[in-house]
Amino acid sequence: MPTVFKNGPYRFFFHSNDRDEPIHVYVEREDMIAKFWLDPVRLQISGGFSRIELRRIQNIIEKNHQRLVEAWNDYFSN
Repeated sequence: MPTVFKNGPYRFFFHSNDRDEPIHVYVEREDMIAKFWLDPVRLQISGGFSRIELRRIQNIIEKNHQRLVEAWNDYFSN
């Protein structure tokens, strides 16, 4: 599970076997994991996070959108 980056308590990553799904990112904090589609950015699975925290996470994703898309493309282009 390649980690793209960490921001505060959050780890942003994707699974190496997710090549056939639309581009997305997982976000983990402690025992919670959410999944966001990246094109466009929208929540897929909330994974136990509160609405407030999900909004915070979505803002982080939107600010780092290009970085996440590039990491996905770099990883899965091999």
